Amino acid sequence: MPAARKPAFVDRRLAQTRVHDPIPSPWRWIPTLYLAQGLPYVVAMTLSVVMYKNLGVGNTEIALYTSWLYLPWVIKPLWSPWVELLGTRRRWIIALQLVVGAALAAVAMTLPGPRYLQWSLALFWLMAFASATHDIAADGYYLLALPARTQAAFVGVRSTFYRLAMIGGQGGLVMMAGWWQDRLGDPRLAWMLVLGALAVLFLGAAALHATTLPRPEADQAATTPRDGLWRASVQVMAAFFRRDDIVRVLAFLLLYRLAEAQLLKLVVPFLLDARTAGGLGLRTQEVGLAYGTVGVLALTLGGLLGGWVIARWGLKRTLWPLVLCMHLPNAVFVALALAQPQQLALVSAALALEQFGYGLGFTAYMVFMLRVAQGPHATAHYALCTGFMALGMMLPGMPAGWLQSQLGYAGFFTWVCLATLPSFVAAAWVRLPPEPAEPNDTARA
Repeated sequence: MPAARKPAFVDRRLAQTRVHDPIPSPWRWIPTLYLAQGLPYVVAMTLSVVMYKNLGVGNTEIALYTSWLYLPWVIKPLWSPWVELLGTRRRWIIALQLVVGAALAAVAMTLPGPRYLQWSLALFWLMAFASATHDIAADGYYLLALPARTQAAFVGVRSTFYRLAMIGGQGGLVMMAGWWQDRLGDPRLAWMLVLGALAVLFLGAAALHATTLPRPEADQAATTPRDGLWRASVQVMAAFFRRDDIVRVLAFLLLYRLAEAQLLKLVVPFLLDARTAGGLGLRTQEVGLAYGTVGVLALTLGGLLGGWVIARWGLKRTLWPLVLCMHLPNAVFVALALAQPQQLALVSAALALEQFGYGLGFTAYMVFMLRVAQGPHATAHYALCTGFMALGMMLPGMPAGWLQSQLGYAGFFTWVCLATLPSFVAAAWVRLPPEPAEPNDTARA
């Protein structure tokens, strides 16, 4: 590549990609890679809930069964060493996208059968394990394929396309399913078409990435013996649990989203349920617009503003305002359950308010995890933090459907507001890691 065409931030380490080949632009593969990373998570956490609700599954069963789909993200640190040991990250990415596509196609084929619930859940589990492993490979590949300064330059691009995957999944695909239901009159066939389209998309993504992903020299299988790799992994994990403040850290990770973990499992059923059952009686495509599109855009804006606030004033000074921003808007759902408004614009505005506050508060949680993971084992310790984050979503979500069936929607959302109290206790108890030092001009140079 001629020197004049190189971006200013490309340093000598980028030459590791290929000495004799032109350096592929990160724009060729980062957007599609992180769209492919985000979509399966949305399928497991949101689309499965909408689909089972459309197919007549009860709220208790939906909350219990779909909460188990968090498990692969909880325990993924356990097998992350094998992604380094067996093959390159590039091969893992392509193979796992094929597995995700095949699993989605298989789910579509099970829907007409009499035991569709059991088979589809098993296949969603397979997809979730493949997706969690894909996360490990994709994030590791990102670190190997780009020099440090380029990694920083494309962090925002990663986050943007991951959020676009959420909008495409929770918004576009849900609206597509509702559109097909209206025209075909058969929700099973509608979801078969949606899942079939997703399967084709992932098979295409695997083919695309087989040609566009660069082959960095650093992306090699680990040479460490398997027993040595496991021993080193155990030592790295043990270092995390030997922290002096580990109990406070785990309490914060597990309790900060206690209320939100329960709320998220019942938002879609509440929006779809008939007004006689206490819901709002929205159509599927209206849920895709109000919650999956307007709500996710508000969530993204809240996250961006939260990041700016923390960068400007620091986590210690902003934690409590962000905690309040996250939890106080939960009262919106109590008001919606009591008033049951029919205006889609009003419902969308209420959802946007709650999601905007959630985006603000969740930013504090993410920054806390980054600060906790700082040190010589940052990657592994951050993976452990995300595992506890997923566990904090899985366990409270499992009984949420049963609670709602006992309390009704208004009573359940009132309980959710009360369930924010442990989060306030955990925030008061935790010892925040020190703020990172601001680099001086010499360091910047």
